[in-house]
Amino acid sequence: MADLQAVAVAVAALPGVRGTSFALDELVVQADRDSLYALMVALRDGEGLRFEQVVDICGVDWPERAERFDVVYNLLSVTLNQRLRVIVTTDDTKPVPSVHTVWPVATWWEREAWDMFGIIFSGQPDLRRILTDYGFEGHPLRKDFPLTGYVEVRYDEERKQVVYEPVKLTQDFRNFDFLSPWEAMTSLPGDEKVDRS
Repeated sequence: MADLQAVAVAVAALPGVRGTSFALDELVVQADRDSLYALMVALRDGEGLRFEQVVDICGVDWPERAERFDVVYNLLSVTLNQRLRVIVTTDDTKPVPSVHTVWPVATWWEREAWDMFGIIFSGQPDLRRILTDYGFEGHPLRKDFPLTGYVEVRYDEERKQVVYEPVKLTQDFRNFDFLSPWEAMTSLPGDEKVDRS
């Protein structure tokens, strides 16, 4: 296992790195969006780095910030047995450079981040929905996404056709009793057979 401090020093010297920190024994890199592509190539090909795999690309929504989205790249170096998290920030109009030419599998993750959050990836030739229906409007993992007013698609067996119906995500108020059924009982079955004298 490579020394994590040595990896941190090498990564901090790369162009486009705003800062580094450690979380859960992993190196976290805050990166500049405009130089992200060059940084990712350096992380993959750099001597002493060799982050060969992108394990995941995901979004995080912070609606109170001007650049409301974090795009998080989880990288793995099998050679060094190290993980690295790269984070860039953006909003819903500024595109993030696509890394699909660095790691071809990134196309799937970038499509998911666009579909769920509306994060735009420049240079991505296949930016289309992957988890929602093609006619779906909006991005459901945004924190300001409304829970009502949308339609769902299903096949109606009786009508033998696809139907669109309003989504109903309401839940009635329920009063739950969280006591154990054993705590509410004053005597347990079989207690009548026990001599308590």
